[in-house]
Amino acid sequence: MTYSNTKLFINGTWCDALDGGTIDVISPSTGERIGVVACAAKEDLERAASASEAGFAEWRNVAAVERARMMRGAAMLLRERVETIASLLTQEQGKPLAEARAEVLSASEIIEWFADEGLRVYGRVVPSRSQNVQQLVLKEPVGPVVAFTPWNFPVNQIVRKLSAALTTGCSFIVKAPEETPASPAALIRAFADAGVPRGVLGLVFGNPAEVSEFLVSHPAVRKVTFTGSTAIGKQLASLAGRHMKRTTMELGGHAPVIIAADADVEEAAKVLGAAKFRNAGQVCVSPTRFLVHNSLRGSFEAAMVAYAEQLQVGDGLEKCTSLGPLANKRRLAAIKEVVSNARESGAKLLTGGNQIGDRGNFFAPTVLSDVPLTAAIFNEEPFGPVAAIRGFDDLDEAISEANRLPYGLAGYAFTNCVKSVHQLSQRLNVGMLWINQGATPWPEMPFGGVGNSGYGSEGGCEALEPYLVTKAVTIKS
Repeated sequence: MTYSNTKLFINGTWCDALDGGTIDVISPSTGERIGVVACAAKEDLERAASASEAGFAEWRNVAAVERARMMRGAAMLLRERVETIASLLTQEQGKPLAEARAEVLSASEIIEWFADEGLRVYGRVVPSRSQNVQQLVLKEPVGPVVAFTPWNFPVNQIVRKLSAALTTGCSFIVKAPEETPASPAALIRAFADAGVPRGVLGLVFGNPAEVSEFLVSHPAVRKVTFTGSTAIGKQLASLAGRHMKRTTMELGGHAPVIIAADADVEEAAKVLGAAKFRNAGQVCVSPTRFLVHNSLRGSFEAAMVAYAEQLQVGDGLEKCTSLGPLANKRRLAAIKEVVSNARESGAKLLTGGNQIGDRGNFFAPTVLSDVPLTAAIFNEEPFGPVAAIRGFDDLDEAISEANRLPYGLAGYAFTNCVKSVHQLSQRLNVGMLWINQGATPWPEMPFGGVGNSGYGSEGGCEALEPYLVTKAVTIKS
């Protein structure tokens, strides 16, 4: 399958960097160079910011129904191009083709939901204290938006931000990941082909620190949205704060799983196995800390081992593959270290725990038992295909451990007890909780975390508010 070299998209034109700079794109399956992506210099970033400012002046005045029409057109084009885009995504990121297709089709659904939700951005009339005064509350777009997105879901990490920005009347520049550039470019191309005007959309790549410093500080930019690590998120939020820019931060997680004494073990293992090993565990809401009631721990571990061992590890382009490689060599080294640390700390290796082959970034799906709280994997987000399990005797004990870390993105629980459901719903410090199911991040539901996992939502009606400013208007006749 062919792979596309990727250019910048500035002011409605696909272009190379002015200085000709490029960055190699490496296949996670082979370790070989498969293409290049243009690397923006400051002159390119200035052109992108200026174009976004001009694009905003036009786009904000486009009727909401017309914006929705173009967004729906982009969603239709993504569906038509799903096979091509999925192939690009798999080649550069590694996930199996089935998962890549699902990501692109999910993006189409997200776009359509936001297109419709933009038609419901309402102001209000406030009863006044005088008969000759009218009081209005208006909602207006905040202005040009700059987004920074990671490589684990190169299409869907952009599409929530992009859709919320466009539907509210904002222009949008995204610094997409250099490791996975072609699929984000295909996403932007769909919107451009659907008729979004010049300047409204920008796509750049480059040195992350240089790009963020320039664009976040640029006077044209009015909002910053970021998905990535907590450490980088704190840096960007600080930089944005110095310039009084709005921010939405979707940061790291370390999702606890609580399996109560009355849970259906086989169902829990089936659901959680799929959730744990999806995208080789490189998912911000991936279940990571498995807390299992000791009466069920043995049977749950056996079921998880059976699930892991039936997975087919290989190149994501192969039809039989159900677990692809890690996205880059950094992740491979990190997972080796986290498994080694867990075993040195006293954890038992039930299956996996090793690199597969010497070509690409393949790592065996891994299950660890008796993991001590001191192990790195129970304190730092692993972001890989490793399930770490420990037991508990009392639900309060499990909830306390789930809340021990400063992260609060997602959590999972399995129980058939109404009282336990109520306790878990009320007491777990997470932005999203899924009970008796895997993650279902539908666009109509809020998506975001608390604590060191960030703030703001990228789903539900709450996702539009950060892209809007509220204006109070009082009219005396």
